[in-house]
Amino acid sequence: MIVVAIIGLLAAVAIPNFVRARVTAQKNACIKNLEEIDGAKQQWGLENKATTGAQPQESDLQPYIKGVSFPTCPGGGAYTINDLSTDPTCNLGSTLGHTLTN
Repeated sequence: MIVVAIIGLLAAVAIPNFVRARVTAQKNACIKNLEEIDGAKQQWGLENKATTGAQPQESDLQPYIKGVSFPTCPGGGAYTINDLSTDPTCNLGSTLGHTLTN
C-alpha cells in the first residue's frame, strides 16, 4: 500500500512537469520553423528582386527550405507566410506563444 502511495505521489509531481516540458518544446520548435520560413522568404525576395509587398507561396519557398517538405507546427497549428515585410505567423501564436519575435 505504501509503495502504491509513493508511486502515486511521484506521478502527481512528474506528469505536470512532463506536460509543461512538452508544450515548451513544441513552442520552441514552432518558433524555429517560423525563423526558417522567414529566412526562406527573405532569400526568395532577394533572388527574385521582389518588393516588400510581394507575398510568396509555399511552393516558391520550398527550394529554400531544408528537407523535403514544408515545416509544420508540432503543436498542430497552421502557418501563414505573409508578405516580405511581415513575419510569418502560426495560428497558435496568440494562445500558446508560437510567435516569431525579432
